[in-house]
Amino acid sequence: MKHYGIVQWVDFSRGVVAAGEAQGMREHVAAGCSECHDMANFCERLSRICRGMAPMPVPEEAVQAVRAIFSTKISRPSKRSFRIPIEVIFDSFLVPAPAGLRASWQVGWQALYHAGECSLDLRVEPELYTCRAAIIGQVSNHQAPESEMANLPVCLRSGKVVVAETRSNRFGEFQMEYEQQKRLQLYVYLDGGARCIQVPLKRFVAETPVGGDRLKPNATPKNNVHSGLSGRSKGSRG
Repeated sequence: MKHYGIVQWVDFSRGVVAAGEAQGMREHVAAGCSECHDMANFCERLSRICRGMAPMPVPEEAVQAVRAIFSTKISRPSKRSFRIPIEVIFDSFLVPAPAGLRASWQVGWQALYHAGECSLDLRVEPELYTCRAAIIGQVSNHQAPESEMANLPVCLRSGKVVVAETRSNRFGEFQMEYEQQKRLQLYVYLDGGARCIQVPLKRFVAETPVGGDRLKPNATPKNNVHSGLSGRSKGSRG
């Protein structure tokens, strides 16, 4: 006896199965298939629960977490964008850590950039013992704080390869997870792609120095003011 799969029963409970197929599924259960009968009841209960939850608001952090896991295909601007020169306002790897903390694990990197009227706040959190990392950021207008920075295309590239991409929410926030690679560049497109903010991202590598394990970036910006790929060298920390 042919059985129907859970995907088919979920679609049946949602009422999206073609009329002919739905009739066949009913007849199959009526013929005495206990396995499909139990599966149909389970999917019906599940659908009722989901329909009851539909009006409930979804937390924004949950939406960002899901978008970070699943690739979001977006239409990137096709025309060449003007690259806005960026200024480094804060870089956590250029700020010496307290003496008692210097032997501890370095679990992330934070930075703040100004690009024209925009501010770009970034945080990179690498996973220990893996090559994966998460980037969390926010774009805002420091000259007009009330401006909404919603639905901005955000793209992470390694050369010409798109590693990850998403869009900002109504607060200008975005989040992505990605496999660390060389020459990673973060692009935030403004004005429909006419302008873009380009920031080089640090790549974290595992080390085992005296005093314990830690993570270390392999590059930091050399100058406080630079444009895109220019002005990068090996960083130093106190």
